[in-house]
Amino acid sequence: MDGVTTGEKGIVWAWGRLDSLKVGILDADLCGPSVPRMFRVQDSDVHQCNSGWVPVFVGQDKNISLMSIAFLLEKPDDAVVWRGPKKNALIKQFVADVAWGDLDFLIVDTPPGTSDEHISTVEALRPYKPLGAILVTTPQAVSVGDVRRELTFCKKTGLKVLGIVENMSGFVCPHCSECTNIFSKGGGEELAKHAGVPFLGCVPLDPQLSQSLEEGKDFIQEFPKSAAFPALAHIAQQVLDGTWQQSS
Repeated sequence: MDGVTTGEKGIVWAWGRLDSLKVGILDADLCGPSVPRMFRVQDSDVHQCNSGWVPVFVGQDKNISLMSIAFLLEKPDDAVVWRGPKKNALIKQFVADVAWGDLDFLIVDTPPGTSDEHISTVEALRPYKPLGAILVTTPQAVSVGDVRRELTFCKKTGLKVLGIVENMSGFVCPHCSECTNIFSKGGGEELAKHAGVPFLGCVPLDPQLSQSLEEGKDFIQEFPKSAAFPALAHIAQQVLDGTWQQSS
């Protein structure tokens, strides 16, 4: 397991394991649904079958299924101006009325904060006994303060915190490899220690990762030597190890 952080072969092996999993991704950011663009499927449509909505399948092996409100909008620039009850109803449909099939994991991407989307998601998933939440922060104090409130939310709703990730944690120069801490340093790790939850790792600012998300490219295939690649692989492996131990 530790080989994932010690060399390129270990990293490739770890991502090979991930590629064999069947994963559902639920984009619960109803007002800013960006996940379809990251997978370059923003122009896809969803249709219904006897089991409900059929999600959009992505990846060469079609082992990733994705559901987002973006697939239901007439125009990509349409704004979702909804109050809580309507958001609540749609998220419940996304959980219970989508033909997800047999999944190894269902990943739910939520907007920042602790709003209607978060409450509705936790309530809709409760019958399925969710493994927990991964909280993402940036190093500066303003962001850490927001995530501190999300920790309180998880505690009040009985949702286990699988760990904290520090995003935008320094910029590694592609020319000299020097790391510059643009947004301070260590806020996520300090918060994890204070809260007594695992610190999963830091993801550096990486133009290649940004390009991959903007253009819907396969980050693993396109940028294997990126500074963010080993960081993301290490975080993913820790999450897998923790969830498999929890479910065994």
